[in-house]
Amino acid sequence: MLIGLTGSIGAGKSTVAARLKVLGAYVIDADEIAREASSRGSEGLGEIVSAFGEGVLQADGVLDRKKLAAIVFAEEEKRFALNAILHPRILNAMRKRAAEVLTAKKTAIVVYDMPLLIETGEHARVDSVWLVTASDETRIARVMARDACTRDEARRRIAAQMPQEEKRAYAHEIIDNSGDLNALYARVDALYETAKGKYGET
Repeated sequence: MLIGLTGSIGAGKSTVAARLKVLGAYVIDADEIAREASSRGSEGLGEIVSAFGEGVLQADGVLDRKKLAAIVFAEEEKRFALNAILHPRILNAMRKRAAEVLTAKKTAIVVYDMPLLIETGEHARVDSVWLVTASDETRIARVMARDACTRDEARRRIAAQMPQEEKRAYAHEIIDNSGDLNALYARVDALYETAKGKYGET
């Protein structure tokens, strides 16, 4: 089974992904692959520098992700340019890894941990879309704490993504993460058991 796990920034998708990994799912992290695709010396990083200039690099030649984020969240065209460089590499790598796991073990439950699952159209390739949600205020607070940014910066990052309500139309399962961790885990555990019974090992 291939599950597409997604959610707007600050919803808590990574927390859900971590729980699914503990439960036994094979989680493929799109952000981790993006870091690999833009690592020092990579073809992806070379294209990023060509598009955005040497200023996005640290002194040691490593990508300054915070500086790049500030650029792409401020200008939509630049965000599109970055996505055009990274998305094909990310999708190809994720599909390859998923295929390898499912070929080796047909009953495996593979999870795409992917913020832009719907925006890239990859939701059409998975068996089930799981959407993690939280209130706007909760997400703003989480982004501010995580990224050490201002409220306005957090709001801009949220606004740069597809609205959470629009994503609901694509979801097979909604995971509300506005409450406490125990409630979140109970919901995720129940969904995983159902998935195992339907697609995976019983």
